[in-house]
Amino acid sequence: MRRRTFVRGVGGGSMLAVAGCLEREDEDDEPEEAQPEDENTLRVVTYSSMVTGETPAGAVLAEAFEEELPDAEIEWIVPEAGIEHYAQRARLEAEMNADVYLGLTPAELVFLDEAVSADVFERLERERLERDGRIRADLSFGDPDDRALPIDSGYVGLVYDESVLEAPETFEDLLAEEYAGTVLAQDPRRSAPGRAFLLSTVAAYGNEFVDYWEGLRENDVDVYERWTDSYVDEYLEETRPMVVSYTTDRIAANAADRSMERHQIATPDGQGYENVEGVAVFADTGRRELAYEFVDFLLSSQIQTEIAIRNAQFPALERQYLDLGTEFTAFARQPEQPVRFTYDELHGNLTGWLEEWGEEFGEDVIDDRPEIDDTGTD
Repeated sequence: MRRRTFVRGVGGGSMLAVAGCLEREDEDDEPEEAQPEDENTLRVVTYSSMVTGETPAGAVLAEAFEEELPDAEIEWIVPEAGIEHYAQRARLEAEMNADVYLGLTPAELVFLDEAVSADVFERLERERLERDGRIRADLSFGDPDDRALPIDSGYVGLVYDESVLEAPETFEDLLAEEYAGTVLAQDPRRSAPGRAFLLSTVAAYGNEFVDYWEGLRENDVDVYERWTDSYVDEYLEETRPMVVSYTTDRIAANAADRSMERHQIATPDGQGYENVEGVAVFADTGRRELAYEFVDFLLSSQIQTEIAIRNAQFPALERQYLDLGTEFTAFARQPEQPVRFTYDELHGNLTGWLEEWGEEFGEDVIDDRPEIDDTGTD
């Protein structure tokens, strides 16, 4: 009989805040986590929207994996601070207490490498994977140590209400009076879409990106800690008519029967930052065989379709392995000019960009919730 899957949360700080407390070991900062007793329990780290909501992809993944391997059970772990939680554990030389990381981005991997020297994830043993050759040729982490396998990708742009605004054609348009007080964004230190939007501005303005953000501030941009705060709590409540989000949001909006008028897509200067999500195996896992079975399982046609539709992301597989249906292709939008920094371009630069942004705009970030209950990877 298939056993119950469950979700566990663990604490932590922001991507940059954690780096400041890594030098000391404090039991209050790092509570010990219970080890699962069953060797067939696979502990999978992910972000909250993978496992929460009305129809999360994680629930389908767990059910399908446990049907394929009846003795297996998935325990989802949702760290409040995402990858920085494991950077902290590595610096403290603590056990990871996890087997697989699902939803890792290149920026998070670079952050980890800049924060610690320990091997948190292992080099992938690709000979264990039967479906490795299915992945799109254009998707890559660019990691010289080959620790992560792409499982999907998405493009970050702007979602807007066409009954209120016209689409901004350029980044400069967002500084115009027409768009004053209209934009919802996210803290790039805590949010993957927020980080992608920041990197878009770095790509567009180079070292002058701080000046551009100063213009956004003068035009009354609202910056929230996480995507959930800005999109679910604010945009869906119609507090403002534009939000930094994914260019595939119309897929989810259509499925949820939300206003499509309010889910139009804008890609300033024709650009959208490509956010690749991947899966990695923790180096100290004691369940390596089960971990690799799960990684290969993620590359099956059925699961790639489920992830694409339920997470509203582009799948990692070549088209011949997929049948996404007309609704996905009708509502998913790719920018004319995808933007993506390579691993080498991010390494040595990302932390500095985030620190520079935080020094100038960190105090502007809005967090009006009574307690933190979301993940830094939203």
